[in-house]
Amino acid sequence: MRLSACLLAYALLVTPVTAAELSAQSIEGATWHAKISPSQIDPLIVKVQVLLDRAHVSPGEIDGKLGENIQKALAAFAQIKGLAFDRTLSEPAFAALASDTDTVLSDYTVSEDDARGPFVEKIPNKLEAMRDLPSLGYTSLREKLAERFHMSEDLLRALNPGHRIEAAGESLVVVNVGKAELTEKVARIEVDKSAQQLKAFGKGGQLLAIYPATVGSTERPAPFGTLKVLSIATNPTYRYDPKYAFKEVHSREPFEVKPGANSPVGLVWIGLGDGYGIHGTPDPSKVSKTASHGCVRLTNWDALQLAAALTKGVPVEFSGDEAQQARGDASTRTKRRR
Repeated sequence: MRLSACLLAYALLVTPVTAAELSAQSIEGATWHAKISPSQIDPLIVKVQVLLDRAHVSPGEIDGKLGENIQKALAAFAQIKGLAFDRTLSEPAFAALASDTDTVLSDYTVSEDDARGPFVEKIPNKLEAMRDLPSLGYTSLREKLAERFHMSEDLLRALNPGHRIEAAGESLVVVNVGKAELTEKVARIEVDKSAQQLKAFGKGGQLLAIYPATVGSTERPAPFGTLKVLSIATNPTYRYDPKYAFKEVHSREPFEVKPGANSPVGLVWIGLGDGYGIHGTPDPSKVSKTASHGCVRLTNWDALQLAAALTKGVPVEFSGDEAQQARGDASTRTKRRR
């Protein structure tokens, strides 16, 4: 086992490292430090993203970088714990997360079934071209494994240098995201268009989970007010209706797109009526960073977790304004250019 007791004991002695020193030891032994580069994989951020994921304060795709989604998750976690937050990881927040002492990484052996697929050679960019494919599954085992463990493909490669990731029998290091299930059924959902976040609450009003989300756009806003969950479908068939009038679609006839992780709605559809829904995505790296056609888009794994705890009739409350988020994004981009 790579993550042996000796390795973990050694990891506890490891001092803060640079992104170039990414390894199982550096991630398991990562301690708080203030100098974090947003453009590089940092062992500390890998550890924090895993711990946030396990606390059901989703950072989205685990990529080891201090990006927008982990900052949202850290802000939410700090609020839950009554801690201050200033756009980065604080030492008290790290200490609170690190109370979860389970290993951050684990070993995984690629099975024959994993390697068998089937895999799709290429996913078209245009929706109309997708309707001719028999499936919209994964394009590679690397993509499938990365999504199974909530990781970016880059991080999966970085954790396994020199390994044949797509070979049956290969032993890989992956992140340990723990149990996927929420602690109880969801009784209410809040969707904040300004923050681009979804919150799930239990029967007693307690917060069960927070997810980064892509919520509508200024051109096609998400709904206002309160809707209800009308349907829940895993591995759904996507149905396009010309009344949606997507700019990039020219068909005047309805058509269907087969199910799969790379479907426009990913692996889950939670229907809210009138064409609106909460659903997965074929590109987890872009969640909360792009726009949608009015729906609420989550990573496939977050959408699956939410759907498993839902029943029909659960209220979904929309608040905020997509334009406010767009203005915030533009302001951030301007500051970065300066």
